[in-house]
Amino acid sequence: MQVAEQSPLTEQERAIVAEECLWLERLLAAQQCEIARRAGLGRRDGEAIRQELRMLRDAAMQGSDDDLPDKLHELSVRQRLAEHPVHAMPDDSVPYLAHLAVVEAGVRKDYLLGQTSLFDVVHDVRLVDWRVAPVAQIYYGCREGEEYEVEFPGRIAEGRVVVRRAVGINQGKLRSILTEHTTLRWVDHNIWVREERSTTQLARGGAGRAVRSGILGLGVAVANRVDAPVTALLDVEQYAVVTAPETQPVLVLGSAGSGKTTVALHRLMWLAVTQPQKYPLERALVIVPEEGLARLSRRLLAPLGGKLADVRTLDDWAEQLCRATFGKAMPPIYRDAPGLVVSLKRHPALYEELKIEFAKLRPEHTTLRRLRRRLVERFSDQAFLSRVVERAKGTLARAAVEQTVRHTMQQLADSAAVELATIADPRMKMALDGLRIDAGTPQEVAGTIDIEDLPILLFLKAWRGELTVRAVSQLVIDEAEDFSSFELYVLGRMLEPHASVILAGDEAQQTQSSFISWQQVLGALGARDAQICRLSTAYRCPRPIAELAQHVLGPLGTHEPVKVARDGSPVGQFQFELPGQAELFVVQAAIELLSHEPEASVAIVLAERSRVAEYRALFRDHPDVRGVCDGDFSFNPGVDVTHLGAIKGLEFDYVIIADATAAEYPVTDESRRRLHVAITRAAHQLWLVASQQPTHLVDW
Repeated sequence: MQVAEQSPLTEQERAIVAEECLWLERLLAAQQCEIARRAGLGRRDGEAIRQELRMLRDAAMQGSDDDLPDKLHELSVRQRLAEHPVHAMPDDSVPYLAHLAVVEAGVRKDYLLGQTSLFDVVHDVRLVDWRVAPVAQIYYGCREGEEYEVEFPGRIAEGRVVVRRAVGINQGKLRSILTEHTTLRWVDHNIWVREERSTTQLARGGAGRAVRSGILGLGVAVANRVDAPVTALLDVEQYAVVTAPETQPVLVLGSAGSGKTTVALHRLMWLAVTQPQKYPLERALVIVPEEGLARLSRRLLAPLGGKLADVRTLDDWAEQLCRATFGKAMPPIYRDAPGLVVSLKRHPALYEELKIEFAKLRPEHTTLRRLRRRLVERFSDQAFLSRVVERAKGTLARAAVEQTVRHTMQQLADSAAVELATIADPRMKMALDGLRIDAGTPQEVAGTIDIEDLPILLFLKAWRGELTVRAVSQLVIDEAEDFSSFELYVLGRMLEPHASVILAGDEAQQTQSSFISWQQVLGALGARDAQICRLSTAYRCPRPIAELAQHVLGPLGTHEPVKVARDGSPVGQFQFELPGQAELFVVQAAIELLSHEPEASVAIVLAERSRVAEYRALFRDHPDVRGVCDGDFSFNPGVDVTHLGAIKGLEFDYVIIADATAAEYPVTDESRRRLHVAITRAAHQLWLVASQQPTHLVDW
């Protein structure tokens, strides 16, 4: 983390500290009064409460137009408190996160932005929930000295911003103030110092570092900001892979940002152009794990003339092939199996055990009905699953046995559709929220088949029966460390006799339990004689990011020095007491960056998909902020709020890991790889933001 330069405060800065300390005291006093008022409110009868509400209503109607909105808000709050005595109060430790002061019609109004609301006329305190209050539009949309016009409920607010500060409060004590230009920080014994504001701003000048539509690859073009075709800028290692003999499979290994995808797609196009009869694009297949990388690969191939190449995700490929193989008898597909079940079903240990179990399976027994029945028997057999876990030698949790059995039995149960088949009115089969009546319940998996089962069915069909598939002249497998042996075996059976095969991968970036060794990957694919090529230079990430990524890997990484193409901005690391403080900090930084660099691509990365919609909602009224859950990246400038599972293989100018906590990234091998993947998406600058306990994988 960059060490900020510190200086004594000026007289004006000391006045700012005194002012913010006073506002904190006023809010805490208002909070105590509100606590006492609510205690008294709870002891009073209904008539007294109604009398107070009538007085407030009369005061609101007789007041000036300027005070009317605040008084109506106070009336609304009191009404809700009367109806619901238990109401959220400001957190004693961190009661608010920012201070905004505006002047409207010559009258100054101060707002404190927190995560609840509290209005107190006596102490002149207006605490608003920054996530929902309209006044937050002013805080994020304007800087100090700027004028605004914002639509409030019942009126149009016009005025000028005179104060805009983020504050850091810890255990009820003011500890930092972020102004427009500087950061004022408490040191000890009422001593405050000034830090340069640049330490809490994303470094400018990063727009265009990451890949853009119509531009293929990274390499020298990005490192030196050269406007030239990337094909002409491939380095010696990359070019050697592109032009390697087509008769031998190629495995390209390299760290994040070394150009593996660039090389793989260039090789595909090189063969299609130099030998179009032998390697036509119509019979080229590119397979990647995630939708985001599939979209990126299509966009990168387009300027090279590769639109005819078939680019698919693993799930899409497996589902389409299953439907073509087994027909319309396919049951509904379930895509959200428990994590331990997914790990077991993709693990090489299951691949080896199933080969033993089904070694004598006859071809006529490879129909969908018979294969499903046999798989269900195995997935509900604790003895068989225990053998799988034993073979995994510690890479599978024993809890996977019980969870797989339970999940399988749930799938065998009758679905709600079957149980409600006698009900004619479809409205009676829906919940009040419009969803299926079994949505969000264990019964929603009844009668389904896991998406992870499809490659297993295809493997058994190809291994013991006959699998009719479209022949492939070129096969590109990107992020190969995340492919299961089942998928690799089937893909290997799709190859023409003289097909070209190229795999790209990095074992440090594996996010699935399917990888053990490259020898096993090549063996399952049927490409044991592959030429192994290593790309030694990381072009995407500047040195500070690459070195942090290597540090996070710890014992999983190599001990060789990191070879990077350029230096860059330091990694920002920020800790906060509460999640709300971290969220406000990230939102402010991202919006501020886009105001200076509207052409930049920014990714706010969360550990889990479930938080994306909630976090995106913090950026209301900002259409250039997108929530991306299913890989539907546009690769256009702006902010993408997304999750770790969607970004593998992608890159952005700026990356903010918004929940770099010990809870999300504990000290495990899996967390090391996951955090490594998130870190190495950044082409210009990286920030790690944590609330409460930060991850121990990073030195803070």
